[in-house]
Formats: sequence, C-alpha cells, structure tokens
Amino acid sequence: MTMNEADKNELIKYRIKQAKETFSVIELLIENDKYPAAFNRTYYGIFYSLLALGLKYGYETSKHQQLIGWFNKEFSLHGKN
Repeated sequence: MTMNEADKNELIKYRIKQAKETFSVIELLIENDKYPAAFNRTYYGIFYSLLALGLKYGYETSKHQQLIGWFNKEFSLHGKN
C-alpha cells in the first residue's frame, strides 16, 4: 500500500512529535537519577526521529535493524563513495 503525500507528511509530523515528547521525558529521568531508563528513552527518541527521516526519503520499516542499516547506508561517511 502506497501512502499519499498528505498522509506521509502527517505521519512524519507524528513521528517528530513522538521523538520530542520522548526527549522531554529524558530530562525528567536524568533529573531523578534514572539513567538506565533515560538511555532507553534516548534510543527510542532517536528511533522515532529516524522513522521520520526514513519516511521523508521514501523508506518505511518498523524493524530497528533495518532502519539502522538504511541510515548507515544512506548517511554514513562510509556508506557512499
């Protein structure tokens, strides 16, 4: 199923909102010395951000490893010649 442009943009906005909300929780966790939970939320904040980036560039997945692999291929210094 192909998503139309308006729906895709709404999903991108949602993922960015999700990431921002997650990052705001991280501050509270750190202030309360909840470092393991803060690390976990940091991972998910980045994951939500990468989901938005993937959508922007036409890549969709819900799998963490596939998303990381796509990001490394497309954006790392060593991914492209």
